[in-house]
Amino acid sequence: MDNKFSDIIQIIKKSRTNAIKAVNSELINLYWNIGEHISLKVEQSEWGKSVVKELADFIQSTEPELKGFSDKNLWRMKQFYEAYKDFPKLSSLLREISWTHNLTIFSRCKTIEEQEFYIKLTKNENYTSRELERQISSSLFERTMIGNSKLSTSLREASNDLSNTFKDSYVFDFLNLPETHNETDLQKGLINQMKNFILELGRDFLFIGEEYKVQVGSSDFYIDLLFYHRGLQCLVAFELKADKFKPEHLGQLNFYLEVLDRDVKRQNENPSIGILLCKDKDSEVVEYALSRNLSPTMVSQYETQLPDKKLLQQKLQQLFED
Repeated sequence: MDNKFSDIIQIIKKSRTNAIKAVNSELINLYWNIGEHISLKVEQSEWGKSVVKELADFIQSTEPELKGFSDKNLWRMKQFYEAYKDFPKLSSLLREISWTHNLTIFSRCKTIEEQEFYIKLTKNENYTSRELERQISSSLFERTMIGNSKLSTSLREASNDLSNTFKDSYVFDFLNLPETHNETDLQKGLINQMKNFILELGRDFLFIGEEYKVQVGSSDFYIDLLFYHRGLQCLVAFELKADKFKPEHLGQLNFYLEVLDRDVKRQNENPSIGILLCKDKDSEVVEYALSRNLSPTMVSQYETQLPDKKLLQQKLQQLFED
């Protein structure tokens, strides 16, 4: 294809994207206004469920080409309006994601904090409906909030943009690993399921390589998984442990970070970050091990099955109460 026409193609694509966004925004406006109207009528005791059913039947009989206005959907519009009417700062964000995404979020998330988290994440990560459903099912909100509270001091100081980037635990239910497995099984599984792994990490993570070789003196060393984070502009090294966390694991990871910063990191990039990913950990042992650790590292646990959402919610509530 002649490159002299490529600019025109880009203009067309951009215009199409803007048109789709405009249509979606107007559709959300419509559902919001309908929800507001119904909510006010119900609040003033002018309408009940039977009236909303009559409204749905009226729309169907007078404007049969209009779809999506069943009594069930009309009540959803009312719930949608009532869920966010007291939070004007979310108003513009709601219009930047689809109605299907909005329905999923306000129907499955119980608090405004959780709803706001998934609204922003859906917009930033451009999730499909299936991906959003999976993240909610895997308790991403709770895991991320708990993870933010457990960042080491050095990791907090490494960047002002770490909020919601790293998690205290990762869920690899897509690997179908047996209960007994080793680091090689884990590594191969993550490589083979890289798309799902990136979804779990966050789409700002770019995969660089497995068993990434670095050389110090006459010796070769291999980092299990190496990524680059676009937002943080730094290398992120993952060291995998298919057993319980031990303090001595940090020594190896810290060594890798030193090598990366001296020999691999570019001048315009920020210091490298290390994630020690283990099958199990004692939080108190982790706290002691990280208390004097000078490198920007985090110890995270991985699970091979979806976590207990209620248990995570209890942990999160305890953090807020402490």
